[in-house]
Amino acid sequence: WALPLAAGTGLGAALAPRDPPRDAPGDPQPAEGLLARLPVVVAAAAGPPAPPGSVRPELSKYGLPGLAQLRSRESYVLCYDPRSRSALWVIEQLNRDTLSGASERSACEFQEDDSVHEYHRATNADYRGSGFDRGHLAAAANHRWSQKAMRDTFYLSNIAPQNPHLNQNAWNNLEKHCRSLAKHNKNVYVCTGPLFLPRMEADGKMYVKYQVIGKNNVAVPTHFFKVLILEKESGEIELRSYVMPNSPVDEKIPLERFLVPIESIERASGLLFVPNILRRTSNLKAITAGSKS
Repeated sequence: WALPLAAGTGLGAALAPRDPPRDAPGDPQPAEGLLARLPVVVAAAAGPPAPPGSVRPELSKYGLPGLAQLRSRESYVLCYDPRSRSALWVIEQLNRDTLSGASERSACEFQEDDSVHEYHRATNADYRGSGFDRGHLAAAANHRWSQKAMRDTFYLSNIAPQNPHLNQNAWNNLEKHCRSLAKHNKNVYVCTGPLFLPRMEADGKMYVKYQVIGKNNVAVPTHFFKVLILEKESGEIELRSYVMPNSPVDEKIPLERFLVPIESIERASGLLFVPNILRRTSNLKAITAGSKS
């Protein structure tokens, strides 16, 4: 496969398709709300967390500092990364019902997520004058069914710094494609997140480098991914996975050119998708570049 307009030679190394083992880790702990209804729960590649109560009491006497944090909203579930000031991933469920309604984008405003500690959250001031758009991970237009659901997509925890040309063109086309698929399938589960991929520098070594913006040092991803899980009326489950660089992309390039093998995203992101899907179904079809959809 080939990914056009990839920023740096590191993309090929980071996303090179291989044959990873498919040994599924233990069942993840379900969360309330939308996450409990999803056919896939994204698990850390290192395996499931220790069950509650399994930590030695003397080690947690003064609490555990923690890192990744789950947030369940009206329209999505996200796993927040306090280091990057954005989400590791956001999962949403799209269907004909979620796309229908009278919700107005003009009634929504970008807002800080007060559920995130002030040390670890982005502000609107961080984006001001940065040259980046406040790019939605869970798109606002996906949730016309409820004004609150749409408003929830404007929390800055669901936002990442995105190249304006990408946000308003090729990425927007991918979001529209997700909605089109949702109108022609039973459900489409969309998982979106940032990637920070290595690239080779002049010394021949690979480095992960990315810009940060604002006084809170909001991390600017090098790339973004979308993983789509389609529930078809026939009962078949179809998987599509996309990666785009966080840079200007010619919107005339067909979206299928950005399809990548799912294991590429799993390796690059540290997340797992396929083992969780296979717990629900064995009727899985993966769509890759050149596939007949």
